[in-house]
Amino acid sequence: MRVSTIGLDLAKNIFQVHGVTDQGEVAFNRPLRRAQVLAFFERIEPCLVGIEACSSGHYWARELSKLGHEVRLIPPIYVKPYVKRGKSDAVDAEAICEAVTRPTMRFVEIKSEDQQALLSLHRTRDLAVRQRTQLVNMLRGLLAEFGITIPRGLGKALGYAKDVTEGAQPDIPEIARDVVRVLCRQVMALHNWIGWYETRLKIEARANPQVRLLQTIPGVGPITASAIAATVGSGHQFRSGREFAAWLGLTPKNRSSGGKERLGGISKMGDRYLRQLLVVGMTSRVRQVRNHPERGDPWLRDLLDRKPARLATVAMANKTARVVWAVLTKNRPYAQPAA
Repeated sequence: MRVSTIGLDLAKNIFQVHGVTDQGEVAFNRPLRRAQVLAFFERIEPCLVGIEACSSGHYWARELSKLGHEVRLIPPIYVKPYVKRGKSDAVDAEAICEAVTRPTMRFVEIKSEDQQALLSLHRTRDLAVRQRTQLVNMLRGLLAEFGITIPRGLGKALGYAKDVTEGAQPDIPEIARDVVRVLCRQVMALHNWIGWYETRLKIEARANPQVRLLQTIPGVGPITASAIAATVGSGHQFRSGREFAAWLGLTPKNRSSGGKERLGGISKMGDRYLRQLLVVGMTSRVRQVRNHPERGDPWLRDLLDRKPARLATVAMANKTARVVWAVLTKNRPYAQPAA
C-alpha cells in the first residue's frame, strides 16, 4: 500500500499527518511529536505533501524537500472550504490533503533561508516603525493635556524628543516631565534602530542583483525592491502581471452577477506590507510629478488631471505591480516606453 498524498498540519509540538493511497483510501491519520516528523517522512516513499503556508511552513517544506518529497504550500484561506464539520487537527490535516490535489489550487513558492533572513529585517523594521508611531502619538496626547502642541509631521516630533533628551525642560509638573523624558528617550532609541535597519537593507539591496534590477522601476527604492524580492522570489508562480497585482490586493473587487459587471474599490486581500510600500512609493512619485510635471510620463499627468491624487497613487501602484512582475519573470531592467 503506497501512500501518494499526505496532508501535514503544523503546530508547536504535536503535528497531525493524514495520508491517502493512489486509490483514495485513508492510510493513516495520526499525531506526531515534533522530534518524530523527519524520521516519519524518511520512512515514507517520496510523495506529494501539502502544508499550510503559516509560521515555520517554509522551514518544514525545505526539510521535507531534501528527503525527496514534493512539497506544496497552500494559503490557509484556500484550505478552509475543504474542512468538514467540526474543528480538530485530524480534520485540518484531511482538508490539507484534499486541497493539495485540486488542479486549480494556488500555491505559495517555498522561500529560501536567504529570503527569510531578508524578510526578518523588514518585519523588525516595520514593528519598530509602528512602535515609534505609537510613542509619538502618546507623547503628543500627554503634552496636549498641558497645553503643549507639537506641529504636524514626524520630523517635528523627533526634533522635540531630541531637545528633551538633550536637557530641555518642558513647563509641566515634575511627574509628567519625568514621563515625557522617558518617552522621548524611547522615541529616539527606536528612531536610531530604524535607521540601522534601513542602512542594513540598503547594503543588502546593493549586493542582490534581483533587487538592483527592481530598482530600475520608477518609484521603487531599495526597501520596496528588497521586500518584493524576499517575498515573491522569481514571480513565476503568477501567470500574469494582473494576477500578481490581484495577489497584492490592488485590483478592484468584483461583484458581478447576471451579466452585469460591478467593480468596487481595491480588494486589499493580499500582502498588506508590499501593498503599503508600493502605494507609499507611488505617493512620492505623484508628489514629484506635481512639482515637476516634465519628469512624469503623459499617462500619469493625464491621470492626475482627471482623478484625485489618492486614486492616482493606487492606480500607479497597480500598474507598477504589473511592471514588477514583468521585470522579475523576464529578468531584464525596466525600459521606459517610447512616447
